[in-house]
Amino acid sequence: MINWFMELNYIYQALLATLLTYGITALGASIVFFFKKISKNIMDAMLGFAAGVMIAASYFSLLSPAIDNSISLNLNPWLTILIGFLAGGMLLFLADKIFNKLLSKKNKRILMLVSSITIHNIPEGLAVGIAFGSIFYGLEGATTISALMLALGIGLQNFPEGSAVSIPLLREGYSRKKAFFYGQLSAIVEPIFGVIGAFLVLKVQVLLPFFLSFAAGAMIYVVVSELIPESQSNSKKEFMAISTIIGFSIMMVLDVALG
Repeated sequence: MINWFMELNYIYQALLATLLTYGITALGASIVFFFKKISKNIMDAMLGFAAGVMIAASYFSLLSPAIDNSISLNLNPWLTILIGFLAGGMLLFLADKIFNKLLSKKNKRILMLVSSITIHNIPEGLAVGIAFGSIFYGLEGATTISALMLALGIGLQNFPEGSAVSIPLLREGYSRKKAFFYGQLSAIVEPIFGVIGAFLVLKVQVLLPFFLSFAAGAMIYVVVSELIPESQSNSKKEFMAISTIIGFSIMMVLDVALG
């Protein structure tokens, strides 16, 4: 199986690898089909869980790799991630103001959630594509096994991220099919940008730290402005806070163990 994969063109390798990461996201989003009826307390706890997942992903999946990539590319690490992080947060801030005028509170929250996760998946797709493109260009340290392990690690991290989208949608009254649809849709950008990253590896590699920190800023804005306040509106605030801690812990372990 591995031999067959290694004989493919690097563009096809990047496409197949990012289709895997997308598929695991879809699998995570499908968790909504396993519940028949969920109480409001559980739904709010799941919202807190999603917030914890996104906070952990913002650092361990985005900011930490952005710092490492900045250093390896001889960029100023603190300035690069500062610019990217603030830009991502400001984009969602402006989107928040626009959505307030155009959408209901419910639809605004959902659109911001899906948007932030989608933005987060773009640099992950680029990272996998760059990993396979680097093999073709013979860049130092680039191997098929390391690229595959990167894709597998990102894919496994995507499982709780898929549920972090679909579960809040279910809580907001969306049907299970719609919640799953939007949950998996948030990761469809990964195969697209995986191919772009493989094609343009030498050009987009230097921009990857910015894209990673940009996505982190967008995610943190949504967590702070939407998810945590909504989960903390529950009378059992302490239980909701523990749910956020659990979500953070699970995502942290996945990122560190698979990083």
